[in-house]
Amino acid sequence: MKTNITYITALGFHAGLGFLIFLNESLAKPYFYLAVFYFIYRIITVADNKKTLEVLKACAYFVGAEVFFRTTKGAISYEAGKYMVIFFILMGMFYRGLSGKGYPYFIYLMFLIPSIFVASTTLSFDANFRTNIAFVLSGPVCLGLAALFCYDKRISFKQMSHILLFMLLPIIAHTVYVYFYAPDLRDVLTNTASNRAAAGGFGSNQVSTALGLGMFILGIRIFINSPTLALKLLNTILFVFVSYRAVVTLSRGGVITAILCIAIFLIMYFFQAKPKVRNQVMGAFVLFLGGVAMAWVISSNQSSGMVDKRYANQNARGVEKEDITTGRKQLFMEEIEGFITNPFFGIGSSRAKDQRIEVDGEGVTSHNELSRTLAEHGIFGIIILIILLFKPLDIRTKNRQNYYFYALLAFWFATINHSSMRIAAPAFIYGLALLNVTHEKRPVHRKQLKATTR
Repeated sequence: MKTNITYITALGFHAGLGFLIFLNESLAKPYFYLAVFYFIYRIITVADNKKTLEVLKACAYFVGAEVFFRTTKGAISYEAGKYMVIFFILMGMFYRGLSGKGYPYFIYLMFLIPSIFVASTTLSFDANFRTNIAFVLSGPVCLGLAALFCYDKRISFKQMSHILLFMLLPIIAHTVYVYFYAPDLRDVLTNTASNRAAAGGFGSNQVSTALGLGMFILGIRIFINSPTLALKLLNTILFVFVSYRAVVTLSRGGVITAILCIAIFLIMYFFQAKPKVRNQVMGAFVLFLGGVAMAWVISSNQSSGMVDKRYANQNARGVEKEDITTGRKQLFMEEIEGFITNPFFGIGSSRAKDQRIEVDGEGVTSHNELSRTLAEHGIFGIIILIILLFKPLDIRTKNRQNYYFYALLAFWFATINHSSMRIAAPAFIYGLALLNVTHEKRPVHRKQLKATTR
Protein backbone atom coordinates (compact mmCIF):
# COMPACT_ATOMS: atom_id res chain seq x y z
CA MET A 1 0.00 0.00 0.00
CA LYS A 2 2.82 2.41 0.86
CA THR A 3 4.40 1.82 -2.56
CA ASN A 4 1.11 2.65 -4.30
CA ILE A 5 0.73 5.88 -2.29
CA THR A 6 4.31 6.90 -3.13
CA TYR A 7 3.68 6.19 -6.83
CA ILE A 8 0.47 8.25 -6.91
CA THR A 9 2.14 11.08 -4.97
CA ALA A 10 5.07 11.14 -7.43
CA LEU A 11 2.67 11.24 -10.38
CA GLY A 12 0.67 14.06 -8.79
CA PHE A 13 3.81 16.05 -8.00
CA HIS A 14 5.09 15.85 -11.58
CA ALA A 15 1.68 16.61 -13.07
CA GLY A 16 1.57 19.73 -10.89
CA LEU A 17 5.13 20.58 -11.88
CA GLY A 18 4.21 20.42 -15.56
CA PHE A 19 1.30 22.79 -14.99
CA LEU A 20 3.42 25.26 -12.97
CA ILE A 21 6.09 25.34 -15.69
CA PHE A 22 3.35 26.00 -18.25
CA LEU A 23 2.22 28.98 -16.15
CA ASN A 24 5.79 30.21 -15.66
CA GLU A 25 8.34 28.70 -18.00
CA SER A 26 11.26 30.24 -16.09
CA LEU A 27 10.65 27.61 -13.39
CA ALA A 28 12.16 25.03 -15.75
CA LYS A 29 15.71 26.23 -14.97
CA PRO A 30 15.55 25.75 -11.16
CA TYR A 31 13.81 22.43 -11.84
CA PHE A 32 16.79 21.36 -13.95
CA TYR A 33 19.40 22.39 -11.38
CA LEU A 34 17.50 20.90 -8.45
CA ALA A 35 17.24 17.59 -10.31
CA VAL A 36 20.98 17.64 -11.07
CA PHE A 37 22.00 18.34 -7.47
CA TYR A 38 19.47 15.87 -6.06
CA PHE A 39 20.81 12.95 -8.08
CA ILE A 40 24.46 13.88 -7.50
CA TYR A 41 23.74 13.93 -3.75
CA ARG A 42 21.94 10.58 -3.95
CA ILE A 43 24.75 8.89 -5.88
CA ILE A 44 27.46 10.19 -3.51
CA THR A 45 25.67 9.42 -0.25
CA VAL A 46 23.93 6.12 -0.96
CA ALA A 47 25.55 2.82 0.12
CA ASP A 48 28.04 1.29 -2.33
CA ASN A 49 25.81 -1.67 -3.16
CA LYS A 50 23.04 0.74 -4.25
CA LYS A 51 25.12 3.14 -6.34
CA THR A 52 24.49 1.32 -9.63
CA LEU A 53 20.74 1.66 -9.17
CA GLU A 54 21.01 5.35 -8.23
CA VAL A 55 23.15 6.07 -11.30
CA LEU A 56 20.65 4.34 -13.56
CA LYS A 57 17.72 6.19 -11.96
CA ALA A 58 19.51 9.52 -12.45
CA CYS A 59 20.19 8.74 -16.11
CA ALA A 60 16.62 7.54 -16.60
CA TYR A 61 15.19 10.74 -15.15
CA PHE A 62 17.15 12.98 -17.49
CA VAL A 63 16.33 10.75 -20.44
CA GLY A 64 12.64 11.24 -19.66
CA ALA A 65 13.06 14.98 -19.06
CA GLU A 66 15.40 15.81 -21.95
CA VAL A 67 12.81 16.92 -24.53
CA PHE A 68 10.82 18.73 -21.83
CA PHE A 69 13.93 20.73 -20.91
CA ARG A 70 14.54 21.51 -24.58
CA THR A 71 10.94 22.64 -25.03
CA THR A 72 11.04 24.96 -22.01
CA LYS A 73 14.71 25.98 -22.42
CA GLY A 74 15.32 24.84 -18.88
CA ALA A 75 18.66 23.07 -19.38
CA ILE A 76 22.10 24.67 -19.55
CA SER A 77 22.42 23.69 -23.23
CA TYR A 78 20.48 21.98 -26.00
CA GLU A 79 22.49 18.75 -25.60
CA ALA A 80 22.40 18.83 -21.79
CA GLY A 81 20.27 15.67 -21.59
CA LYS A 82 22.96 13.57 -23.25
CA TYR A 83 25.72 15.29 -21.30
CA MET A 84 23.98 14.62 -17.98
CA VAL A 85 23.57 10.94 -18.85
CA ILE A 86 27.28 10.80 -19.75
CA PHE A 87 28.17 12.59 -16.50
CA PHE A 88 26.16 10.21 -14.32
CA ILE A 89 27.51 7.19 -16.19
CA LEU A 90 31.08 8.40 -15.53
CA MET A 91 30.20 8.76 -11.84
CA GLY A 92 28.93 5.20 -11.94
CA MET A 93 32.14 3.99 -13.56
CA PHE A 94 34.16 5.75 -10.86
CA TYR A 95 32.22 4.06 -8.06
CA ARG A 96 31.30 0.68 -9.56
CA GLY A 97 33.76 0.09 -12.40
CA LEU A 98 33.14 -1.80 -15.66
CA SER A 99 32.77 -5.34 -16.86
CA GLY A 100 35.73 -6.54 -18.90
CA LYS A 101 33.31 -8.54 -21.04
CA GLY A 102 31.97 -5.31 -22.53
CA TYR A 103 35.26 -4.55 -24.35
CA PRO A 104 33.59 -4.50 -27.83
CA TYR A 105 31.96 -1.22 -26.81
CA PHE A 106 35.38 0.24 -26.09
CA ILE A 107 36.34 -0.73 -29.64
CA TYR A 108 33.08 0.88 -30.81
CA LEU A 109 34.05 4.16 -29.12
CA MET A 110 37.54 4.05 -30.65
CA PHE A 111 36.08 3.57 -34.13
CA LEU A 112 34.14 6.83 -33.78
CA ILE A 113 37.40 8.82 -33.65
CA PRO A 114 38.63 8.52 -37.30
CA SER A 115 35.54 10.35 -38.57
CA ILE A 116 36.58 13.41 -36.55
CA PHE A 117 39.91 13.63 -38.40
CA VAL A 118 38.16 13.12 -41.74
CA ALA A 119 35.67 15.88 -40.84
CA SER A 120 38.55 18.29 -40.16
CA THR A 121 39.35 18.12 -43.87
CA THR A 122 35.86 17.76 -45.37
CA LEU A 123 33.64 20.17 -43.40
CA SER A 124 33.03 23.49 -45.15
CA PHE A 125 34.86 26.61 -44.02
CA ASP A 126 31.71 28.17 -42.53
CA ALA A 127 30.83 25.13 -40.43
CA ASN A 128 31.40 25.33 -36.67
CA PHE A 129 33.66 22.30 -36.23
CA ARG A 130 33.24 21.77 -32.47
CA THR A 131 29.46 22.29 -32.44
CA ASN A 132 28.83 20.05 -35.44
CA ILE A 133 31.02 17.21 -34.14
CA ALA A 134 29.48 17.40 -30.65
CA PHE A 135 25.96 17.36 -32.08
CA VAL A 136 26.55 14.27 -34.21
CA LEU A 137 28.76 12.24 -31.85
CA SER A 138 27.21 13.03 -28.45
CA GLY A 139 24.52 10.38 -29.03
CA PRO A 140 26.90 7.57 -30.13
CA VAL A 141 29.33 8.40 -27.29
CA CYS A 142 26.43 8.37 -24.81
CA LEU A 143 25.43 4.93 -26.12
CA GLY A 144 28.97 3.55 -25.90
CA LEU A 145 29.48 4.70 -22.31
CA ALA A 146 26.02 3.49 -21.25
CA ALA A 147 26.74 0.10 -22.81
CA LEU A 148 30.13 -0.15 -21.09
CA PHE A 149 28.64 0.67 -17.70
CA CYS A 150 25.48 -1.44 -17.98
CA TYR A 151 27.04 -4.52 -19.55
CA ASP A 152 26.27 -7.52 -17.33
CA LYS A 153 25.49 -5.34 -14.29
CA ARG A 154 23.11 -7.34 -12.10
CA ILE A 155 19.82 -5.76 -11.07
CA SER A 156 16.44 -7.20 -10.09
CA PHE A 157 13.18 -6.91 -12.02
CA LYS A 158 11.85 -4.72 -9.20
CA GLN A 159 14.80 -2.35 -9.61
CA MET A 160 14.22 -2.27 -13.37
CA SER A 161 10.66 -1.13 -12.70
CA HIS A 162 12.03 1.69 -10.52
CA ILE A 163 14.40 2.79 -13.30
CA LEU A 164 11.56 2.91 -15.83
CA LEU A 165 9.38 4.79 -13.33
CA PHE A 166 12.02 7.50 -12.96
CA MET A 167 12.00 7.79 -16.75
CA LEU A 168 8.21 8.10 -16.80
CA LEU A 169 7.75 10.82 -14.16
CA PRO A 170 9.17 13.79 -16.12
CA ILE A 171 7.27 12.56 -19.20
CA ILE A 172 4.05 12.98 -17.19
CA ALA A 173 5.10 16.58 -16.43
CA HIS A 174 5.89 17.09 -20.12
CA THR A 175 2.51 15.70 -21.21
CA VAL A 176 0.63 18.05 -18.86
CA TYR A 177 2.65 20.99 -20.22
CA VAL A 178 1.85 20.00 -23.82
CA TYR A 179 -1.83 19.62 -23.02
CA PHE A 180 -2.19 23.10 -21.55
CA TYR A 181 -0.03 24.58 -24.31
CA ALA A 182 -2.66 23.56 -26.89
CA PRO A 183 -5.82 22.25 -25.16
CA ASP A 184 -8.06 22.91 -28.21
CA LEU A 185 -6.55 21.22 -31.25
CA ARG A 186 -9.26 21.92 -33.82
CA ASP A 187 -7.81 25.34 -34.67
CA VAL A 188 -4.22 24.06 -34.58
CA LEU A 189 -4.49 20.94 -36.75
CA THR A 190 -5.42 22.21 -40.21
CA ASN A 191 -3.43 19.67 -42.27
CA THR A 192 -1.73 16.30 -41.87
CA ALA A 193 1.84 17.54 -41.49
CA SER A 194 3.69 17.06 -38.19
CA ASN A 195 2.46 19.84 -35.95
CA ARG A 196 4.75 21.90 -33.75
CA ALA A 197 1.95 23.65 -31.85
CA ALA A 198 0.29 20.35 -30.92
CA ALA A 199 3.70 19.20 -29.64
CA GLY A 200 3.96 22.07 -27.15
CA GLY A 201 5.82 24.49 -29.40
CA PHE A 202 8.79 22.19 -30.06
CA GLY A 203 9.86 19.65 -32.69
CA SER A 204 7.04 17.14 -33.07
CA ASN A 205 9.40 14.27 -33.92
CA GLN A 206 11.27 14.55 -30.62
CA VAL A 207 8.09 15.14 -28.60
CA SER A 208 6.44 12.13 -30.24
CA THR A 209 9.48 10.02 -29.38
CA ALA A 210 9.46 11.18 -25.73
CA LEU A 211 5.72 10.67 -25.30
CA GLY A 212 5.98 7.35 -27.15
CA LEU A 213 8.51 6.29 -24.52
CA GLY A 214 5.92 7.22 -21.89
CA MET A 215 3.33 5.08 -23.72
CA PHE A 216 5.75 2.15 -23.69
CA ILE A 217 6.48 2.40 -19.97
CA LEU A 218 2.82 2.87 -19.02
CA GLY A 219 1.88 -0.09 -21.23
CA ILE A 220 4.33 -2.23 -19.26
CA ARG A 221 3.02 -0.91 -15.92
CA ILE A 222 -0.56 -1.92 -16.83
CA PHE A 223 0.58 -5.53 -17.07
CA ILE A 224 3.24 -5.99 -14.40
CA ASN A 225 3.08 -3.03 -11.98
CA SER A 226 -0.65 -2.78 -11.31
CA PRO A 227 -1.53 -5.33 -8.60
CA THR A 228 -4.99 -3.83 -8.00
CA LEU A 229 -7.83 -2.91 -10.33
CA ALA A 230 -7.60 0.71 -9.19
CA LEU A 231 -3.95 0.91 -10.26
CA LYS A 232 -4.75 -0.79 -13.58
CA LEU A 233 -7.42 1.82 -14.24
CA LEU A 234 -5.10 4.67 -13.19
CA ASN A 235 -2.29 3.49 -15.46
CA THR A 236 -4.75 2.93 -18.32
CA ILE A 237 -6.09 6.48 -17.94
CA LEU A 238 -2.52 7.83 -17.97
CA PHE A 239 -1.77 5.67 -21.02
CA VAL A 240 -4.79 7.16 -22.84
CA PHE A 241 -3.76 10.71 -21.89
CA VAL A 242 -0.11 10.33 -22.98
CA SER A 243 -1.07 8.38 -26.14
CA TYR A 244 -3.60 11.02 -27.17
CA ARG A 245 -1.03 13.81 -26.96
CA ALA A 246 1.57 11.69 -28.77
CA VAL A 247 -0.80 10.81 -31.62
CA VAL A 248 -1.99 14.39 -32.23
CA THR A 249 1.56 15.62 -32.81
CA LEU A 250 1.00 13.87 -36.17
CA SER A 251 4.56 12.58 -35.96
CA ARG A 252 4.09 8.84 -36.33
CA GLY A 253 7.50 7.45 -35.40
CA GLY A 254 7.24 7.63 -31.61
CA VAL A 255 3.72 6.18 -31.53
CA ILE A 256 4.45 3.28 -33.87
CA THR A 257 7.64 2.51 -31.92
CA ALA A 258 5.70 2.44 -28.64
CA ILE A 259 3.04 0.03 -29.94
CA LEU A 260 5.71 -2.20 -31.49
CA CYS A 261 7.72 -2.37 -28.25
CA ILE A 262 4.66 -3.05 -26.09
CA ALA A 263 3.69 -5.91 -28.43
CA ILE A 264 7.21 -7.41 -28.26
CA PHE A 265 7.26 -7.07 -24.47
CA LEU A 266 3.87 -8.77 -24.12
CA ILE A 267 4.89 -11.71 -26.30
CA MET A 268 8.09 -12.29 -24.31
CA TYR A 269 6.37 -11.79 -20.94
CA PHE A 270 3.36 -13.96 -21.77
CA PHE A 271 5.36 -16.98 -22.92
CA GLN A 272 7.71 -16.82 -19.92
CA ALA A 273 4.90 -16.35 -17.38
CA LYS A 274 3.24 -19.05 -15.30
CA PRO A 275 -0.33 -20.12 -16.20
CA LYS A 276 -1.85 -18.05 -13.37
CA VAL A 277 0.00 -14.93 -14.50
CA ARG A 278 -1.04 -15.56 -18.13
CA ASN A 279 -4.69 -15.34 -17.10
CA GLN A 280 -3.98 -12.00 -15.41
CA VAL A 281 -2.20 -10.79 -18.55
CA MET A 282 -5.22 -11.68 -20.69
CA GLY A 283 -7.51 -9.73 -18.37
CA ALA A 284 -5.21 -6.68 -18.44
CA PHE A 285 -4.91 -7.00 -22.22
CA VAL A 286 -8.65 -6.37 -22.64
CA LEU A 287 -8.28 -3.20 -20.55
CA PHE A 288 -5.21 -2.18 -22.56
CA LEU A 289 -7.01 -2.60 -25.89
CA GLY A 290 -9.84 -0.48 -24.53
CA GLY A 291 -7.29 2.20 -23.67
CA VAL A 292 -5.75 2.09 -27.16
CA ALA A 293 -9.22 2.39 -28.77
CA MET A 294 -10.17 5.28 -26.48
CA ALA A 295 -6.92 7.16 -27.20
CA TRP A 296 -7.49 6.80 -30.94
CA VAL A 297 -11.15 7.89 -30.82
CA ILE A 298 -10.29 10.98 -28.74
CA SER A 299 -7.35 11.84 -31.03
CA SER A 300 -9.47 11.46 -34.17
CA ASN A 301 -12.27 13.55 -32.71
CA GLN A 302 -10.03 16.33 -31.40
CA SER A 303 -8.11 16.54 -34.68
CA SER A 304 -11.25 16.58 -36.85
CA GLY A 305 -10.11 13.38 -38.54
CA MET A 306 -6.60 14.61 -39.43
CA VAL A 307 -5.09 11.79 -37.37
CA ASP A 308 -6.91 9.16 -39.46
CA LYS A 309 -5.66 10.75 -42.69
CA ARG A 310 -2.12 11.10 -41.36
CA TYR A 311 -1.84 7.42 -40.49
CA ALA A 312 -3.46 6.49 -43.80
CA ASN A 313 -0.70 8.57 -45.51
CA GLN A 314 -3.19 11.09 -46.91
CA ASN A 315 -3.19 14.87 -47.08
CA ALA A 316 -5.93 17.08 -45.62
CA ARG A 317 -8.12 16.52 -48.70
CA GLY A 318 -7.87 12.75 -48.34
CA VAL A 319 -5.49 12.27 -51.31
CA GLU A 320 -2.81 9.64 -50.74
CA LYS A 321 0.74 11.00 -50.59
CA GLU A 322 3.39 9.58 -52.91
CA ASP A 323 6.15 9.33 -50.29
CA ILE A 324 5.12 7.61 -47.05
CA THR A 325 8.53 8.43 -45.54
CA THR A 326 8.00 12.24 -45.78
CA GLY A 327 11.40 12.81 -47.39
CA ARG A 328 13.36 10.37 -45.25
CA LYS A 329 13.94 8.00 -48.16
CA GLN A 330 15.80 10.70 -50.08
CA LEU A 331 18.01 11.47 -47.07
CA PHE A 332 18.70 7.75 -46.64
CA MET A 333 19.71 7.32 -50.30
CA GLU A 334 21.95 10.40 -50.19
CA GLU A 335 23.84 8.96 -47.23
CA ILE A 336 24.15 5.53 -48.82
CA GLU A 337 25.60 7.28 -51.86
CA GLY A 338 28.07 9.03 -49.56
CA PHE A 339 29.17 5.63 -48.24
CA ILE A 340 29.56 4.20 -51.75
CA THR A 341 31.65 7.21 -52.77
CA ASN A 342 33.87 7.05 -49.64
CA PRO A 343 33.70 3.43 -48.43
CA PHE A 344 36.92 3.34 -46.40
CA PHE A 345 37.01 6.36 -44.08
CA GLY A 346 33.62 7.86 -44.87
CA ILE A 347 32.79 11.50 -45.46
CA GLY A 348 33.46 12.55 -41.85
CA SER A 349 31.28 13.40 -38.86
CA SER A 350 28.48 15.89 -39.61
CA ARG A 351 29.50 16.12 -43.28
CA ALA A 352 26.13 14.71 -44.42
CA LYS A 353 24.33 17.70 -42.87
CA ASP A 354 27.04 20.07 -44.10
CA GLN A 355 26.61 18.86 -47.70
CA ARG A 356 22.89 19.59 -47.58
CA ILE A 357 23.65 23.16 -46.50
CA GLU A 358 25.98 23.55 -49.49
CA VAL A 359 23.56 22.01 -52.01
CA ASP A 360 20.10 22.98 -50.70
CA GLY A 361 20.92 25.85 -48.38
CA GLU A 362 19.28 23.99 -45.49
CA GLY A 363 21.04 21.73 -42.97
CA VAL A 364 18.50 18.93 -42.66
CA THR A 365 19.78 16.37 -40.14
CA SER A 366 19.55 12.68 -40.83
CA HIS A 367 16.57 10.75 -39.53
CA ASN A 368 18.37 7.42 -39.88
CA GLU A 369 21.38 6.56 -37.75
CA LEU A 370 22.23 3.46 -39.80
CA SER A 371 22.74 5.31 -43.08
CA ARG A 372 24.44 8.24 -41.34
CA THR A 373 26.88 5.89 -39.61
CA LEU A 374 27.80 4.22 -42.90
CA ALA A 375 28.19 7.53 -44.74
CA GLU A 376 30.24 9.35 -42.11
CA HIS A 377 32.35 6.44 -40.79
CA GLY A 378 32.84 4.24 -43.84
CA ILE A 379 34.20 0.75 -43.12
CA PHE A 380 34.44 1.64 -39.43
CA GLY A 381 30.71 2.26 -39.59
CA ILE A 382 30.12 -1.32 -40.73
CA ILE A 383 32.08 -2.64 -37.73
CA ILE A 384 30.20 -0.25 -35.41
CA LEU A 385 26.83 -1.53 -36.62
CA ILE A 386 27.94 -5.17 -36.33
CA ILE A 387 28.93 -4.58 -32.69
CA LEU A 388 25.68 -2.76 -31.90
CA LEU A 389 23.45 -5.35 -33.56
CA PHE A 390 25.09 -8.60 -32.52
CA LYS A 391 26.83 -8.03 -29.17
CA PRO A 392 23.51 -7.77 -27.25
CA LEU A 393 22.48 -11.16 -28.64
CA ASP A 394 25.58 -12.62 -27.00
CA ILE A 395 24.48 -11.50 -23.53
CA ARG A 396 20.98 -12.78 -24.29
CA THR A 397 22.32 -16.34 -24.66
CA LYS A 398 23.49 -16.18 -21.02
CA ASN A 399 20.34 -14.62 -19.55
CA ARG A 400 17.08 -15.66 -21.19
CA GLN A 401 14.82 -14.70 -18.29
CA ASN A 402 14.98 -10.95 -19.03
CA TYR A 403 11.59 -10.30 -20.67
CA TYR A 404 12.53 -6.62 -21.19
CA PHE A 405 15.43 -7.42 -23.51
CA TYR A 406 13.87 -7.52 -26.99
CA ALA A 407 11.46 -4.65 -26.26
CA LEU A 408 14.32 -2.38 -25.15
CA LEU A 409 16.47 -3.36 -28.12
CA ALA A 410 13.51 -2.78 -30.44
CA PHE A 411 12.99 0.71 -28.98
CA TRP A 412 16.62 1.59 -29.74
CA PHE A 413 16.51 0.18 -33.27
CA ALA A 414 13.14 1.67 -34.23
CA THR A 415 13.99 5.08 -32.78
CA ILE A 416 17.32 5.46 -34.56
CA ASN A 417 15.52 4.65 -37.82
CA HIS A 418 12.99 7.49 -37.54
CA SER A 419 14.68 10.03 -35.25
CA SER A 420 18.37 9.10 -35.43
CA MET A 421 20.07 9.84 -32.07
CA ARG A 422 18.84 13.38 -31.53
CA ILE A 423 17.94 12.54 -27.95
CA ALA A 424 19.55 10.37 -25.27
CA ALA A 425 16.65 7.88 -25.02
CA PRO A 426 17.77 5.30 -27.62
CA ALA A 427 21.37 5.41 -26.34
CA PHE A 428 20.50 4.82 -22.68
CA ILE A 429 17.74 2.29 -23.39
CA TYR A 430 20.21 0.31 -25.49
CA GLY A 431 22.41 0.19 -22.39
CA LEU A 432 19.48 -1.02 -20.26
CA ALA A 433 19.07 -3.98 -22.64
CA LEU A 434 22.56 -5.13 -21.61
CA LEU A 435 21.76 -5.35 -17.89
CA ASN A 436 21.67 -8.75 -16.24
CA VAL A 437 18.08 -8.58 -14.94
CA THR A 438 17.25 -11.36 -12.51
CA HIS A 439 14.55 -12.34 -10.05
CA GLU A 440 15.13 -11.31 -6.46
CA LYS A 441 16.31 -14.06 -4.19
CA ARG A 442 13.74 -14.98 -1.61
CA PRO A 443 15.02 -14.63 1.95
CA VAL A 444 15.87 -17.92 3.56
CA HIS A 445 14.04 -18.43 6.82
CA ARG A 446 15.98 -20.84 9.01
CA LYS A 447 14.24 -22.42 11.94
CA GLN A 448 15.88 -21.58 15.23
CA LEU A 449 17.15 -24.68 17.03
CA LYS A 450 15.84 -24.96 20.51
CA ALA A 451 18.39 -25.68 23.22
CA THR A 452 17.93 -29.13 24.69
CA THR A 453 17.97 -29.46 28.46
CA ARG A 454 19.73 -32.31 30.13
